[in-house]
Amino acid sequence: MTNWGLIGASTIAREWVIGAIRAARGEAVSVMSADAARGKTYAAENGIAKSVTSVADLLNDPDVEAVYISTTNELHRDQTLAAIQAGKHVLCEKPLAMSQADANAMVKAARQAGVVLATNHHLRNAATHRAMRDAIAAGKIGKPLAARVFHAVYLPPHLQGWRLDRPEAGGGVILDITVHDADTLRFVLGDDPVEAIAFGQSGGMGKAGLEDAVMGVLRFKSGVIAQFHDGFTTKYAETGFEVHGSDGSLVASNVMTQRPVGRVTLRNAEGESELECKSANLYEVALRAFHDAVAGKGRPSATGEDGVWSLATGLAVIESARTGKVVKIEPGL
Repeated sequence: MTNWGLIGASTIAREWVIGAIRAARGEAVSVMSADAARGKTYAAENGIAKSVTSVADLLNDPDVEAVYISTTNELHRDQTLAAIQAGKHVLCEKPLAMSQADANAMVKAARQAGVVLATNHHLRNAATHRAMRDAIAAGKIGKPLAARVFHAVYLPPHLQGWRLDRPEAGGGVILDITVHDADTLRFVLGDDPVEAIAFGQSGGMGKAGLEDAVMGVLRFKSGVIAQFHDGFTTKYAETGFEVHGSDGSLVASNVMTQRPVGRVTLRNAEGESELECKSANLYEVALRAFHDAVAGKGRPSATGEDGVWSLATGLAVIESARTGKVVKIEPGL
């Protein structure tokens, strides 16, 4: 069993990750919050034995073998590097860092220390996306030519705050949602993006010039072009993901979500059919893979390198949205 320390008394940990750790036969043994009262209350409410107020206190605890980092984006680099230096395995929220150089340094440090570094890209764990990946690999739609991701949602009030008003913390829709699109596309297509062009939008929710919606196109190494629409401002739409090939199409609905829901329809010369999807909690899938990786049996579902790729894509989208230029995606791995 792997014992976990939580760096950040976060909503996502409470709603999803603590339960997934336990379902995957681990345990959350400590939580760090800079606010002592908040940390103590959070620990009590979530059945966590210890609460501390500094990263050092959590990392110096011999009971902690792995850490889950879900603080604001600008803190990820230093907290991850400190955990790696302490010999802890790390599951870090996306984006890994605020710059490409920092993300690459994190991956290099983990490799040198011999610890597992994973990125919490939950969507690649969805049964729907795995079924799409397998159908493409089996040639069900021929050669992939184009994709379309609709991941424009409404950011609920309890998740607003820094995502909408703190550019220095990595706020905005692109580093929050577009990075997930990038990872999901890479996973399903088995392909890497090479350039991006995008338009950002400030629709009234984002402050300080932060984009609260974005539309754009990614070009992949194979020549596939992928359209994406991400937003915090879309209250009444359902998410979707499509891949169109030379001999067929995959059309998925309600799949860009944390919940194990949605459906995928295959359309080709044989007609129309729904892909079989054996749904499971996305975070539990991730935690089981992480625990296996810690035990030396396989890799985490999304590695640090995967996090580097999604960050590189997100940064290229930001640059394109703000300059109006096509921007190359260069992960530097």
